[in-house]
Amino acid sequence: MPALKIVLVAGEASGDLLAAHLISALKRRITEADFYGIGGPKMQAQGFNAMVPAEKLAVRGYAEVLRHYREISGIRRKLLNQLLQDPPDIFIGVDAPDFNLWLEKQLKQAGIPAIHFVSPSIWAWRGGRIRHIAESVTRVLALFPFESAIYEHAGIPVTYVGHPLADMIPLRVNRKEVRDRLELGDESPVFALLPGSRQSELQYMAETFIETGKLLLQRFPCALFLVPLVSRETRDLFESALWKCGAQEMPFKLLFGHAQEAMAAADAVLVASGTATLEAALIKRPMVIAYKMSPWSWRLMRRMRYQPWVGLPNILAGRFVVPEFLQDEATSENLAQALGNLVGDAEAASRIEDVFTQIHQLLKQDTAEKAATAILAHIKSTQ
Repeated sequence: MPALKIVLVAGEASGDLLAAHLISALKRRITEADFYGIGGPKMQAQGFNAMVPAEKLAVRGYAEVLRHYREISGIRRKLLNQLLQDPPDIFIGVDAPDFNLWLEKQLKQAGIPAIHFVSPSIWAWRGGRIRHIAESVTRVLALFPFESAIYEHAGIPVTYVGHPLADMIPLRVNRKEVRDRLELGDESPVFALLPGSRQSELQYMAETFIETGKLLLQRFPCALFLVPLVSRETRDLFESALWKCGAQEMPFKLLFGHAQEAMAAADAVLVASGTATLEAALIKRPMVIAYKMSPWSWRLMRRMRYQPWVGLPNILAGRFVVPEFLQDEATSENLAQALGNLVGDAEAASRIEDVFTQIHQLLKQDTAEKAATAILAHIKSTQ
């Protein structure tokens, strides 16, 4: 029997992680399969053939997407032509809905099963997309429990699979053990600063995060700052911002990856909105969420959003558990004040940990295995 052809498209670090675990689970079930498409280093470590690197799709915000539209559109059309000429057994779009849903629609019309892994955030903004999703997908694999009812009501096949981070991260993380591993000691307050995984996020937030560190250092003179960065490009951007802010001699420790270790070692975390906020919640660390984008993108996003919060911990809790500072409110003064208030407040940390533990238990579903089961059912139905 010829090897199954399984195409995946993931567009950023979080999608790369999700897809890598899915590939691993599928490989445990399938004797022969070729995995190829668009992906990152974690997928490639699982034997994935990256025809295009995931970094090419890691663009956020309307203004940023428009600047890269021609290149991204060209990548998508070229990939579609290749897949129509040599059809895979199944297509799996991992997040990146603006890129993947168009592809999925064309492939579904050509008779190729199209699975979308990670529901677009129609519960947060742009709910009208659900009609487009219905036309485009064979099935949605949803990470959060409240999403299933939305798709079932619209008649879209859906499977709640939980979130793989809840499987990967233990319910209890020992901060002292992590600090010992990183040779940090126990005396100094430690802050983890995560300004984002995309270059565009660093361009908008690196300097603000650095200036926040400067203010925290005035309040906590022995503080240390851990800054995990996902690529050489984002590290270069952060290092340039350090020089621009005159902070190159400050106690910033830049890491290649190791975001979870940085958060686990920290007394408090400053994080850009996104999957990293969920990681911080699962590690049970107090956090402050900050986000900036182009003014034009922000005006559009603000008009179309449905909820008063943007961070996943607050969305999953259904209330403000952690502070959020967005756009003009994301000043170094506001961020430093909020982070400083979290350090040493044992009562607040305990309350936050209780909420985050409940979220962890809800999301822990053996995600990769559930997703693999749903995907294989569609492959078998076409054999």
